Amino acid sequence: MDVRGIGMTSQRTRDRLVRRLAERGIDDPQVLDVMGRVPRHIFVDEALAHRAYEDSALPVGHGQTISQPFIVALMTQLLMQKHPRRVLEVGTGTGYQTAVLAELVDSVFSVERIEALLVRARERLSVLGATNVRLRLGDGYAGWRNEAPFDGILVTAAPREIPTALTDQLAVGGRMVVPVGSSGTQELKIIDRTPDGLVSETIEYVRFVPLLKGVQPMEGG
Repeated sequence: MDVRGIGMTSQRTRDRLVRRLAERGIDDPQVLDVMGRVPRHIFVDEALAHRAYEDSALPVGHGQTISQPFIVALMTQLLMQKHPRRVLEVGTGTGYQTAVLAELVDSVFSVERIEALLVRARERLSVLGATNVRLRLGDGYAGWRNEAPFDGILVTAAPREIPTALTDQLAVGGRMVVPVGSSGTQELKIIDRTPDGLVSETIEYVRFVPLLKGVQPMEGG
C-alpha cells in the first residue's frame, strides 16, 4: 500500500497546525503533541495529501469526510478530561481520529458501517503500528455491546437524537462526545454518566455528516 511516506510532510508544517490549534483553545499538551505527530496525510486521498495539514474537513469518498483537525482535537480534549482507558469510537472513517485516540488511551474499539472505509482504516492503522485498536463492520447506532461498558465514547457523525444503545454502554463516570441534530443545526455535546444518571452539556455548534443506520458492504461482498 502506498501511504506516500510518513515523513513526507515537514515537521514545520505540522508545528504550524499545532500552533493554530493552540490559538483556538486546545490546551491539553498531550492532545497537542499527538496532533503534531499523527500523519494526517496518510488518511486522505493522494490528490488531497497536500491539504492534509490545513484546518479543514476533506472528502474521503462514500459521502464521508475526515473531520477538520480542530474538531478532532476538541473532541479528543473533551473526552480526555475524564481520563478514559477503554474508548468506543462510532464512525472509523479512514482511521485518523482512531489513530489519535490510540496514542492516548489503552484500548480503542471502533465501528464503521462502510466496509470500503474500514479496509482503508485497517491498512493505515497497521502501518502506524496501532496494536491497541479493534475494528469491526457494524451499525454505529448499536455500538459494540459485547465489549461494553466503555468509559469513553466518541461519535464522529451526527444522529438526530442521542442513541439510547450508546448511552447504555457508557460506564458510570464515563463521557460521550457526540454531535447531535439535523444537517442544518447540530450541537456538539458531552454526555456524562453520573451515579444519578446522565448529564448533558452543549459545547458549540458544528457540522457533521449524518450518522446512518445499517451496513454498506463492499461491492461484490
